[in-house]
Amino acid sequence: MKKKLIALLLILAILVLCGCLAKVLLDAPEETPAPQVTGGEKLTVHFLDVGQADCALLECGGEYMLIDGGNIGDGQMVISYLQNMGVEELKAVVCTHAHEDHVGGLPSVLAVYPVKQVFAPTKTYASKVFDDFLYYTDQQRLGVTIPAPGDEMTLGQAQITVLGPLKSYAETNDTSIVMKVVFGETSFLFTGDMEVLAENDLLENGTDLKADVLKVGHHGSDTSTGYRFLYEVDPTYAVISVGEGNKYGHPNDITLSRLNDAECTIFRTDHLGTVVAVSDGKEVSFTWENQKGDPSNAAQADITYVGNKNSKKFHAPGCASLPSEKNKVEFDTYEEAVEAGFTPCGSCLG
Repeated sequence: MKKKLIALLLILAILVLCGCLAKVLLDAPEETPAPQVTGGEKLTVHFLDVGQADCALLECGGEYMLIDGGNIGDGQMVISYLQNMGVEELKAVVCTHAHEDHVGGLPSVLAVYPVKQVFAPTKTYASKVFDDFLYYTDQQRLGVTIPAPGDEMTLGQAQITVLGPLKSYAETNDTSIVMKVVFGETSFLFTGDMEVLAENDLLENGTDLKADVLKVGHHGSDTSTGYRFLYEVDPTYAVISVGEGNKYGHPNDITLSRLNDAECTIFRTDHLGTVVAVSDGKEVSFTWENQKGDPSNAAQADITYVGNKNSKKFHAPGCASLPSEKNKVEFDTYEEAVEAGFTPCGSCLG
């Protein structure tokens, strides 16, 4: 009798454990599978060489989206490129922010091409070219849509999600519309000219920034693409839209060093001309206009980080807060400084 009771108790215990295990399995969060690409469709992203400006054309499933339009003088060049691509209609035009080197060519495009939707982070900005952008949007009987974080749309089988801006910002660059484009198992992140302040807000919000391809913010300025942000994006490829010999010194050596530390392959339009990325849903491949250029040699920055023995902070070499000579310690890489117990300067390293 005693043995039967013990056996019964063991059976009950096993059933309870199985029930608990089943509950754990049922309660476990399910991983969201990547959208599957069907019918051999591809996503093609053209990063147009518009000098010291931004312009990207996305095509998927016979649908087209234009993100920014370069400077005013680039309008006709952008139109010619669209014509050569056989574009007849744009599903969407996105002005990431109101600066001339992003909105400049869009009035010309809107004057020629029918568009279904127009997006911008604002409907008011004191400049003639932005007024022209609004005028030609009105001519198409469209209103400018200000997207909100979380808004979604499709381009063929590509899924597009607006990530930012999360707040209102005084700095126009930080108002940039930030979008993530997911196609199958691959993804692209477009950041406009977003700087470190807005980047950090996305980080603190817990936004999923992971992407295979990063359109580097603000033409490679050291005020964008902070280390924390870059670590979260973890891109395999980085595209910098920038003009050769520009007066701003873009891309900055500090930014190139960050991208090198992240082991990105860097594509610069000033070296390579127009860069074209093609995703089949599993992998991304690149071609570029200037076949003499080599993306593997696009970043040649070699800088030394400067640590402060007293504050235990480390800085980029051009930082205004560098320590005196007696308190300096130098590091060859960002990681070396962190491993030594130093923290990055918020001003120069984000």
